[in-house]
Amino acid sequence: MASPQNVGPKRLVVGAHYGLKDFIAQRVTAVVLAIYTLVLFIGVLCMPAFTYEHWKALFTFKVFAIPLGQVLASLAFIALAWHAWIGVRDIWMDYVKPVGLRLTLHILTILWLLGSVIYFAQILWSI
Repeated sequence: MASPQNVGPKRLVVGAHYGLKDFIAQRVTAVVLAIYTLVLFIGVLCMPAFTYEHWKALFTFKVFAIPLGQVLASLAFIALAWHAWIGVRDIWMDYVKPVGLRLTLHILTILWLLGSVIYFAQILWSI
């Protein structure tokens, strides 16, 4: 049974205290992804024809010589990778108890997400 000193508003709180930061980061990345998805959906609806050239134009348009389409797509993909990292990392921490296996899964997840971001950037910025 817990001692009376550890119950209520004066209880001893322990932990890494990174939960709120990750909670906010995941919500912010979700909002970024939702806004980008909405903008992309509107762009597809406004296309005169669904051709490769028009699809490519969604990602390569420029505003004042700034490749805004590529910048926005890159920000959205980075937000997706960050969002995925927080979620998958929490799954590994909550459900995988052996430390060695958990560390291996963390490293594999980081490598997969990093490789995906690099591959995405290579494709997007080469068009």
